[in-house]
Amino acid sequence: MALIEIENLTRSYLVGGSELQVLKGISLNIEEGEFVAIMGPSGSGKSTLMQLLGLLDRPTSGKFHLLGRDVSRLTDDEGAVLRSKTIGFIFQMFNLLARTSALDNVALPMIYSGAPNREERASDVLKQVGLGDRLDHKPNQLSGGQQQRVAVARSLVNFPKIIFADEPTGNLASDQAEDILRQLKLLNRSGITIIMVTHEPEIAAHAKRVLKIKDGLIVSDELNPEEADAPAGGKGGVAVKASTQSGTVVKFNLETPKLSWAEFGEYGASAMRAMAANKVRSALSMLGILIGVGAVIAMLAIGKGAQKAVEARIASLGSNLVMLIPGSTSIGGVRGGSGSYSRFTLADVKAISRINHASRVEGNVRGGGQVVYKSKNWSTSITGATPLYAKMHASDPYYGRFFTDDEDQHMERVALIGQTVIKNLFPNVKENPVGATIEINHIAFKVIGILPIKGSSGFNDQDDIIIMPLHTAMRRVLGKLYVDNIFIEADGPTTINQVILDIQRLMRRRHHLPDFKDDDFTLRNMADIANALSGTSQTFTLLLGIVAAISLLVGGIGIMNIMLVSVSERTREIGLRKAVGAARRAILSQFLIESAVLSTVGGIIGIILGVTVSIALSTFAGWAAIVAPESIVLAFVFSATVGIVFGFWPARKASLLSPIEALRYE
Repeated sequence: MALIEIENLTRSYLVGGSELQVLKGISLNIEEGEFVAIMGPSGSGKSTLMQLLGLLDRPTSGKFHLLGRDVSRLTDDEGAVLRSKTIGFIFQMFNLLARTSALDNVALPMIYSGAPNREERASDVLKQVGLGDRLDHKPNQLSGGQQQRVAVARSLVNFPKIIFADEPTGNLASDQAEDILRQLKLLNRSGITIIMVTHEPEIAAHAKRVLKIKDGLIVSDELNPEEADAPAGGKGGVAVKASTQSGTVVKFNLETPKLSWAEFGEYGASAMRAMAANKVRSALSMLGILIGVGAVIAMLAIGKGAQKAVEARIASLGSNLVMLIPGSTSIGGVRGGSGSYSRFTLADVKAISRINHASRVEGNVRGGGQVVYKSKNWSTSITGATPLYAKMHASDPYYGRFFTDDEDQHMERVALIGQTVIKNLFPNVKENPVGATIEINHIAFKVIGILPIKGSSGFNDQDDIIIMPLHTAMRRVLGKLYVDNIFIEADGPTTINQVILDIQRLMRRRHHLPDFKDDDFTLRNMADIANALSGTSQTFTLLLGIVAAISLLVGGIGIMNIMLVSVSERTREIGLRKAVGAARRAILSQFLIESAVLSTVGGIIGIILGVTVSIALSTFAGWAAIVAPESIVLAFVFSATVGIVFGFWPARKASLLSPIEALRYE
């Protein structure tokens, strides 16, 4: 059984809607250990025949056996594995990976075959072709002859049984051409079958057998007497021993090797080389991901900060509180203002305090006033309250004390002031406000405590306040006979609804409201308000996140576009990788990893940008911004996912390219 057997092999192409037949029924046997030159003018079909024999293309019809195996029905991946294990290629244009060392170029086929000791083997073969001192040199640092010797070394690294050389001396000077031909002869003498395509008779004269093709047919098949009797196993060259025995079908495991760490490493290095070679383009493609991820981090930080601020604001009002306000939200279809339709008395406060599950009840009055201290004056809000106010509204003074029931009943002129009032009346930070005498609406008051800081938002400053005893405020300062609001604290969150129902029944009875009339008061559950505000904050955060996600989507489309351009630019590289044994999955994985690296690097920079913006907004604008670790993890995972999702189509497109069509791409 011959090494190669073909019978009535044809190959046709569709050109402009019509069929062009390049090979017209070729039958040929090539034995193991031969050195065959295929000659013919341009367009004769010699390169097409070599591509079919090298499993880079598929015949239109005919039979083809390689190493005793029918290879006409192999899948693309099986053909890639068989090429990797049995065939080496030497191309006219060298087809070396730019920006990649000679050592890595030679080791490339071993990555796809899963062979061990890659660097050691590649180094040995380079030394055997005389390039031991050029291992780290890139193709642009080598002469044409040296580049072709790198290509020779690459063809040998997987111990091939057949080497196909397509015009191996076409781009070389005469002395370099002689060197390459000498290398091919030495390889043939070591047992490797050489099939060389050339159109020069003086080059073909180095082969043992010369096939001449014209118009898609073999017109002559002659032995070269001068080379036919050349001894095998000559000195020098690369000792690669063929092990195929005549008449034996060689069995190979044609399953695609699993992805190895070496492949991942090579793909990652390839991605970094591609990014480094196109810095501006890579930066622009990462810009969309960078902005999107930065926006996600910053927006989520602002949203979470706003939510925490709302929660803190609600917590400062007290827990389990129910607020009773005069006036109905709507009476007779007309919306009424607070205090328009009813008034609360201290007797109402006392009656409500007897309701079950109402642990604390206090009424207060509110108004405005002018406060003066020495030469400073300030217009602020005044609240008259009972001593229960401190516990119910989380307003225990952080310095000084709260007033007592006795001081309230005796209408003592004592007050607690907020931080905003202190800043405006006591600019000297060393002066202690506690113990000082201030005038409120021309009435002297003694400051007995400083209220805790609760913060402000816009026009609502919770620290711009003075709190004094309820009776003092009603009788001496504000001149009120009724309380403005009543606050009821339930003894637990589960009893709030029951307390509300009991208060409603009590107040309707005290205000003598018949069943057909609406309430003339309003009950507000502070927990419901907190939930509503929290829900609003979450909705706001969600909307911000959606806007940021749209930026990521745009960035993903940009990456897809860049990867499509990259596939187009590197089509010949894809063809080379497939020729040396890369399966579809390997090409798909390579471009997916490149896309993921591109988006992940953009994502990391975006995370840094987002955190920086959040800190800047918190520091200089005074916004509450909280960067949560989960938002960083989410943004990182999302950016990597965008690269994989949007890089899949370009990667799949690359993986489906035909090896020969990719190698021919201009």
